Amino acid sequence: MKQYAVIYEKGETNWGAIVPDLPGCVSIGDTLKEVQENVKEAIKLYLEVLAERGDKIPEPSIKVGLVNV
Repeated sequence: MKQYAVIYEKGETNWGAIVPDLPGCVSIGDTLKEVQENVKEAIKLYLEVLAERGDKIPEPSIKVGLVNV
């Protein structure tokens, strides 16, 4: 099992998610919970397509943290 960092961003009308280690792997949802579910499916599909094509599966390399200022 691999863990990929996901960046969530609240837009004016919905939420977006990007997966920096998987270029082009993005998702949207009406709520944070919905986009979290959607991006999980997007990652699974992205990895399935890579595997079907015989492409290398990228290793997670991005680390995320919070800084209090």
